[in-house]
Amino acid sequence: MGINWSNLLTLHNLSNVLDILVVWILIYELFMLLKGTRSIQLLRGIVILVIAKVLSWYLGLTMTSWILDQIINWGVIGCIVIFQPEIRRGLEKLGQRSVFKQSQQANARTEKLIHSLDGAIQYLSKRRIGALIALQMKTGLEEWIEKGIQLDADVSSELLINIFIPNTPLHDGAVIIKDDRIAAANAYLPPSDSNLIPRELGTRHRAAVGLSEVTDAITIVVSEETGEVSLTQNNELLRGMSQEDYLKYLRSQLLTPNTKKTWHGEVHDFFSKVMGGGK
Repeated sequence: MGINWSNLLTLHNLSNVLDILVVWILIYELFMLLKGTRSIQLLRGIVILVIAKVLSWYLGLTMTSWILDQIINWGVIGCIVIFQPEIRRGLEKLGQRSVFKQSQQANARTEKLIHSLDGAIQYLSKRRIGALIALQMKTGLEEWIEKGIQLDADVSSELLINIFIPNTPLHDGAVIIKDDRIAAANAYLPPSDSNLIPRELGTRHRAAVGLSEVTDAITIVVSEETGEVSLTQNNELLRGMSQEDYLKYLRSQLLTPNTKKTWHGEVHDFFSKVMGGGK
């Protein structure tokens, strides 16, 4: 028995499919926006409240259902206040996703960022000054930015060098770079407990690996013992990188290959991840 495609491909069915796809994209973007922040814990709490409400209604728990109704109703206002930074950031990102935005401009800013990083890395490495620099990718690093000294400063090799000079107030901890700006310094990253990390590596390397275990950030480590430059990302530690090696890696990860990045491309990337099982 054949499939009657004319009955399936109706305007009503297509609109339903489009409706579902839009909801999935919104849910995906919401989780990507909150991932890596403390707000994700609040989101889980909201989900638990909704599940409890459904169960109380199904089981006929009148008083419990009424109390949960009040919590949910007032919680809407509370969520607007609590999630205000995320809502603002999401609206800013939405405004930035214009079909006329040229990736060339973004790549120019990224090249400037890489040049500043290179200048600082070379200076610190030659003088064996320890450094830890994390570059935010898709996963938010707000949890660690909030715990550090927030700066919101332009990235320059001079500023990075000055931060990591020993016996200065900010030299301990990590510098976190977000949206081509120094978001925070003196930030403490989650150390890894992995037994696979060589014993000769210190706390900076463990912190870099630890961050790579829970986020997709790129973290640069300069060893104060040897001046060796290492990179971590996606739970992988790349040691002993030459200037050519780390520049090639940073450009491959940070520069946009397309001439123009539109929302069409982002939708295509999203469905590629869904169909490919998130790989």
